[in-house]
Amino acid sequence: MQFYQKEIQLERYERGFHLITQDVLSRVPEIQQIAVGQLQVFIKHTSASLTINENADPTVRIDFESQINAMIPENESYYTHTYEGPDDMPAHIKASLLGASVQIPITDGQLNLGIWQGIYLCEHRNNGGQRRLVVTAFGNS
Repeated sequence: MQFYQKEIQLERYERGFHLITQDVLSRVPEIQQIAVGQLQVFIKHTSASLTINENADPTVRIDFESQINAMIPENESYYTHTYEGPDDMPAHIKASLLGASVQIPITDGQLNLGIWQGIYLCEHRNNGGQRRLVVTAFGNS
């Protein structure tokens, strides 16, 4: 069994849902050496998250942002963690609901995603900065 792990820094993304599948693949070419295995992508932040969803129509990502903001609004009177701005506490809640990692099968050196699936960075802050990911690929060659 082979294991590869890298920590990568993404470019700065604006608030919203962003397709990052190619960013991950381009920085971890070792995936091509794995015949059967798994890829885990973990985000090292509490106000951004990862998920897998539609990779073709960008309006899906716009609708994700609109819906999650409706479900978890800013400036609620019951938030007590407010000193980092009105988007911070909602960002923590959004990140916990969506999750800090995704796991994807690797088959014959490629991610075994569905035809319309891709990895999303879900940036929940207005000024979140550059996000760091730990990417671990493992399996048999």
